[in-house]
Amino acid sequence: MTTDNLDALAGWVEPLLRKLEPAERRKLMKAVSRDLRKANQERIKQQEDPDGQPWEPRKRRLRGKKGGIRKKAMFTKLRTAKYLKLQTSPDSAGLAFTGFAGRIAAIHHYGLRAKVDKNGPVYDYPARELLGFSRSDLELIADRILDHIDL
Repeated sequence: MTTDNLDALAGWVEPLLRKLEPAERRKLMKAVSRDLRKANQERIKQQEDPDGQPWEPRKRRLRGKKGGIRKKAMFTKLRTAKYLKLQTSPDSAGLAFTGFAGRIAAIHHYGLRAKVDKNGPVYDYPARELLGFSRSDLELIADRILDHIDL
């Protein structure tokens, strides 16, 4: 998603938001954050980037059939509301992973190099974008704002 689309959205939304009281803006930002969390959770569940590209699958195990975790979807716990927290203020709406889950999410999001376990080998993880904006997310934000202002 390009920053031009975000800038265009911000350009026409900002004057509308300035007319709202801070409490109303905070309420709106919380609703937008909830919608974004739901959209990003669904995208993580579908195992795809915000632009719709599928993630690189897990690396196949070299030996044995041990490790049933490889048959499950990635990041099942990480996408829960316990770890994917809303961050809102009257002027902003956002999502962030908290604590150690944030470290794990950053490693996978940016494709960093990290140890597999505390004493395990170091591995170069492929980049899998966990959070981001898709075109449908921008439309969702615009619709939520217009619905709120109509009320």
